[in-house]
Amino acid sequence: MANRFRGFLPVVVDVETAGFNSRTDALLEIAAVTLTMDENGFLMIDQSFEAQVEPFEGANLEQSALDFTGIDPYDPDREAVPERDAMEEIFKPVRKAIKAHGCKRAVLVGHNASFDQGFVNAAANRADIKRNPFHPFSTFDTATLGGLAFGQTVLARACQVAGIEFDGKQAHSALYDTMKTAELFCLIVNRWKELGGWEMAESFQDDEE
Repeated sequence: MANRFRGFLPVVVDVETAGFNSRTDALLEIAAVTLTMDENGFLMIDQSFEAQVEPFEGANLEQSALDFTGIDPYDPDREAVPERDAMEEIFKPVRKAIKAHGCKRAVLVGHNASFDQGFVNAAANRADIKRNPFHPFSTFDTATLGGLAFGQTVLARACQVAGIEFDGKQAHSALYDTMKTAELFCLIVNRWKELGGWEMAESFQDDEE
């Protein structure tokens, strides 16, 4: 794994929020899925983690966003935790996975990844977390990859074309969307390998050396 993505460990992330502005709007849910490789070099899902998040003090809550996700931020059944605790619930196993795979950092994989990355970085900054395991700006975006591989940039439609089951009723749950994004990313990376693309890239690198 450490050699496949230039020393980075791909970790799939999805967030559910109370708006589009990572600096002002509340982070409500976050989920992460770590990836691993089988003995043949094919990418596969490893572990999943999720946290329900309490809105940070002074956070903006856009009603339209809450209506879209169906999340009640103050529902006690959510068992939400403060933002710092939620981020550490995600960061700790990610750091562990980085070490286990001999990688130097995680790279965030997301559908429209800049959105998720913005909220992850903003939450980590608010919580004053010094050891954010994710690269500060590099990402793998499955909206782009889905457009390239399957001609679709919407997650549900890309999954449909790819033959991945997608239940619209479960969508907009951070964990469900993260799992589907992970399935899509693994499928695209593995299909590229099956077509000989990765081995071809390796041979070019060997020739240059």
